[in-house]
Amino acid sequence: MKNYLYVSTSGDGWTNLGTDEWFLEHVGPDDLALYFYINENAVIIGRNQNPWAECDLNAMERDKVQLVRRITGGGAVYHDRGNLNFSFIAGVNRYEQDRQFRLILNAVRALGIPCEFTGRNDLVAGGRKFSGNAFCMRSKVKQHHGTLLVSADLGKLQNYLRVDPRKLRSKGTKSVRARVCNLSEFVPGLRVETLLEALKQAYAKDYGSYEALEHDALPWPEIQPYIQKHASWEWRLGETPQFDLEIENRFPWGNVQMLFNLRHTRVEDLRVYTDALDTELSAEIRGLLLGCRFGSAPMADALAASPSAQVREVGEFVRAQNL
Repeated sequence: MKNYLYVSTSGDGWTNLGTDEWFLEHVGPDDLALYFYINENAVIIGRNQNPWAECDLNAMERDKVQLVRRITGGGAVYHDRGNLNFSFIAGVNRYEQDRQFRLILNAVRALGIPCEFTGRNDLVAGGRKFSGNAFCMRSKVKQHHGTLLVSADLGKLQNYLRVDPRKLRSKGTKSVRARVCNLSEFVPGLRVETLLEALKQAYAKDYGSYEALEHDALPWPEIQPYIQKHASWEWRLGETPQFDLEIENRFPWGNVQMLFNLRHTRVEDLRVYTDALDTELSAEIRGLLLGCRFGSAPMADALAASPSAQVREVGEFVRAQNL
């Protein structure tokens, strides 16, 4: 049973997220790794999001802002050097989500900032979000990673993200900027390095001794294919198909957009985009509807067979559309 700590020296989002995925597939069932990284000017989208709808890709290309797609669910966020990212990667015998959240909260509180966990995956201070979190599992290893806004340029959030106004209304706010905050607002002059040190101390206090991994100690030839995957067009953007019909709705747990291709009154192809935390939601909806007769009733009946309450909720929305 081992504890590891790794702090990336790269500001490249594809390198950092590729390394994150490599850890997920190589940590032992009795081990725990805490990984920190900073992405330089990047928009990070969830695994099942539509980048064409979520991001202003032209503005990002103009300003040399990197598009990065993570392997977990959730929504899109903007990263710069004022944003510290963390990732807990632990075998099933070591993964304790509540304990991991407490570690982050204790480190922030140690800096004199009152904070708490709220909603589906957020950490807040003064009623505003400074950290969003997402989750993943592969084989016998689980991952919990998230952002920590320290001194990020929050004005750039609205430059590159196309946030659904229904999401803002559901939270009772009028802009992306109004929903989030930097921790430096509570401790003027707070730097990422200071928070990182507080997190290291909280890690040692809660989990005991750990092995600090150096850059050269990692097997970079083995990690390189993961980095190449994250840098690839296919993973980041893929192809947005020509479609015959679009159906979209915002649910309490996230947005769902379905793009249908129809042939002889049946669903020949379907793309499902969502910012839901459940990374399997898109694949399940697609699997249930492919080949289904197009229409509210048959498609809703197909979705009603799912054990997932979220999929069944999508089905009830489809049933109400009178397609």
